[in-house]
Amino acid sequence: MITDDYVRTILEVAARDASIARLLREICALEGGVRSGALDVVGAHLRATSAAADVLDCVQALRHDDVARAIIDHLGPPG
Repeated sequence: MITDDYVRTILEVAARDASIARLLREICALEGGVRSGALDVVGAHLRATSAAADVLDCVQALRHDDVARAIIDHLGPPG
């Protein structure tokens, strides 16, 4: 289960790094199926580069509509 604290942590990271915030806006604004496909590609790349488990967990969390919506509500839409 994805907790509010988990989403809050993602948002704290985004607040410290504008490039992460931009990426989150772009991905989270996508329709669920499109977002899932994009995250499949991102996840495959990260697994190939031996990314840390917490990074892969974050990618997985972004698949959830409620998480994506909370991020967009906080960061605003892309643009």
